[in-house]
Amino acid sequence: MSFKENETTLKTEIINQPYSGEFKERIYDIESPWNSQSWTWIKFTDEDLNETVGQFRGTPKEVKYSENRNEIIVLTSDYVFLLNASDLNIIESESQPEYQDVEVSPNGIFFFHNYYEIEKMNSSLSDLTEIQSPFKMDDIRFRKWNGKILEFECEEFTNWDRSEIMELDTNEWKIRIKTNTQHRI
Repeated sequence: MSFKENETTLKTEIINQPYSGEFKERIYDIESPWNSQSWTWIKFTDEDLNETVGQFRGTPKEVKYSENRNEIIVLTSDYVFLLNASDLNIIESESQPEYQDVEVSPNGIFFFHNYYEIEKMNSSLSDLTEIQSPFKMDDIRFRKWNGKILEFECEEFTNWDRSEIMELDTNEWKIRIKTNTQHRI
């Protein structure tokens, strides 16, 4: 693979199980009695259009690439993997993650949600900061980017009649209620 030593421009995508020999393949498995029998396949395409497929334990949730950090997050039902984008080696991993989704901000910072809260990754998977919300959230669903602001939906914890569209400002790392939202009746 012709990944550069320092920084790489990379495309990442979740794919169906490829035919044997279709791509250069690499298995990312961590032995544990708690592993599921499911697998996720991620195709990595570098700037020279070289393709490698990684096979990761667990059902697929998401994959994100941060060009600024030169790192990749692969999120499955069994693990969250942090990879070096230059050589596709594991930097660190965590088993049985509670995370339901991962995003990367325009300035390259990874952040996760676990239905109830959003956490920003600082230097590693074990160094996370919870982003404070105006109320206790439930059923968080990331929707779309508006510049450096991520719009997402959620409900208020224990008050499921209250559904809000929220905004996460990734410059200030603040969550606010988006104005002009409609409430369920």
